[in-house]
This record gives sequence, structure tokens and C-alpha cells, in this order.
Amino acid sequence: MKNLEERRNRAIAKSTHAHHGMRAPHIDKTAISPYDDYCDGYGMPGAYGNGYVSVLKVSAGTVEKTNDELIDGIVTYDKAEIADAYVGQINMLTASSFCGIAGQVWGFDLARHDDITSGKSTPLFTEKQFDGSDLKVFDAQPLLNAGVELFGTEQNRRYHPIPGAHTICANKGVTAYRPKKGKPGEDEGYGVWSFIAISLSADRDFAADLFIEDAGVWTKNDSEKDLLEFLEQHRKAIVWSVVECGRDSHVLFDRTYVGFAHRMMKPGEIGNAITVGPYVTLARNAVPATGFSSLNDLDLSDWLKQMDFEPLTNLKR
Repeated sequence: MKNLEERRNRAIAKSTHAHHGMRAPHIDKTAISPYDDYCDGYGMPGAYGNGYVSVLKVSAGTVEKTNDELIDGIVTYDKAEIADAYVGQINMLTASSFCGIAGQVWGFDLARHDDITSGKSTPLFTEKQFDGSDLKVFDAQPLLNAGVELFGTEQNRRYHPIPGAHTICANKGVTAYRPKKGKPGEDEGYGVWSFIAISLSADRDFAADLFIEDAGVWTKNDSEKDLLEFLEQHRKAIVWSVVECGRDSHVLFDRTYVGFAHRMMKPGEIGNAITVGPYVTLARNAVPATGFSSLNDLDLSDWLKQMDFEPLTNLKR
């Protein structure tokens, strides 16, 4: 029996006596929502195309604790949703956790961030994969910034998911309380943190890109410097999990992007840290007049010019 690769390889006639190999049949990655100015969750009715767009977000928020722990958790989660790239007012549905061959990553595949195109993004470190090849690990900040430029912020909203959208997301989160006095006890801490990573398959015709999400509570001390040192080191544990998941499915990755968020709580505050990778279809007005596929050839700065947007991040237009 032929394996998947052999079954999908075929030849296509280009002219008389001239045939070229067609490695994989075309997969429709078009992902346009039914709304002019809002993205929508993947799989919702009215979308044009079979594809979806993955957007990266990692954020944290705090609020002063009240006497209702459940309500506190709701409010602080909302604080994290509206921080950075705006994904407020959505019904978040949890998925685990891949961007498949019908999906594309905003800021990399579509409207690629200029720092990635220019080569300014250099690897933080490399990790050996199961076949001995090097996995290059990059800071995810360009992809996180690209999400801000697409969705906007709470104060300057753009093509964020339509309010009330049912939005499938790769996501995890954590909530913790810092007591007003004394050291934190069980399920308490000084700070909260969260990670997001996406690893791009080395063969994206046949394997999915992998999301890894992580979140936790900082309980050691009230030093933000120490927490940041821990998070910088914890990136290696995130990448170890990427390599092991690749080993499980015999998938090699070309590169990994890793980013984190954190927030120290003041005494008497409750904090939440979330990592979110929403799967969306793009607002109609977010698609250039030249068509959805032209996003594959645009840098993020070019997209901003076509949208007549000023950058919300440190990107120069």
C-alpha cells in the first residue's frame, strides 16, 4: 500500500509531452468573514473560503480582590482579554492546539512582519530535534505585534472579532491571589505568567504547525527581576515540549516563535495571565483590493499603508 506522500504525488500536463510533478492537491486557505469590519471565529456560517487565520496573543491583568472569588476571576480574565491585541466580548472556545495545512499565521504567512522579512529577528537559541537537526527559536514579539495591528487595542480597535463571536482558540490561563499581608499560601502568589509558542512545520504541505501554551503562578518572592529571569529560562522547557511532540508524530519543525506575558500583583490583588491563539476569518475590509492571496506577498507595513493605519506598535510604516 502506498503511503500518503506517494498517493498524493501526481503529474500534471503542462503541454504536449511535458509533465510536471504536483506534490499536493490545492487546499483552499481563503478565510474571509461575512462582516465588513469584524473578524469572525473559524467555522461560523457565512464565511468565504475553507481556510482560517491564526493570530497570537499573550496577556495578563490584575484587579483588586473583592469578597466574591468567582466574580474576581471573571473580571481579571476580562482584563487580560482586552490587554494588548483586543479580543474582548468573545465566547472563547478551547481547541488543542494546531494550525493545520488549511490555516495560515497572521504576521508570518499573511502580512509578514517586517522584522521577519528583513532578517532582523535572529534566533535566541537552537534546540536539537529527534533527527539531530537544529530547531531555531525566535522571540514571538513580531507575531504578537502583528496581532495588535490586526485587532487593534481596547482604545484603538480595528478588525477584532465581532462582539459575541464564537471563537475557537488555542488557550490556557491561570488565576491567583496575593494576600494583603504575609506570604502567599496555597493557590496564591506574587505574580502570574503565561507563554505562547508556535512551531512552524518543516513540511507545511503535510504537517500542522504546533501551538504550545503554558501558564503559572510566581510564588518565590515579590521581585519582578527574578520572575523575568525565570521566564527567560523557562523558554527552554517550552521548546523541549515542542521537540518531544514532534518526536511523537515524527514531525520536524523549521522554527519556533516563543513569547510570554507576566504581571506582578500588589497586595490584595488577584491576577490572571492568558495565552490565546484565536482561529479567525478576516474582516472583508482587512483584505486588500488585490484579493486574499495577495496577503501572502505583503509585509505588515504594506498592509498598514493599504488600510491607511498608523502603527500601534514600534513598526515603522
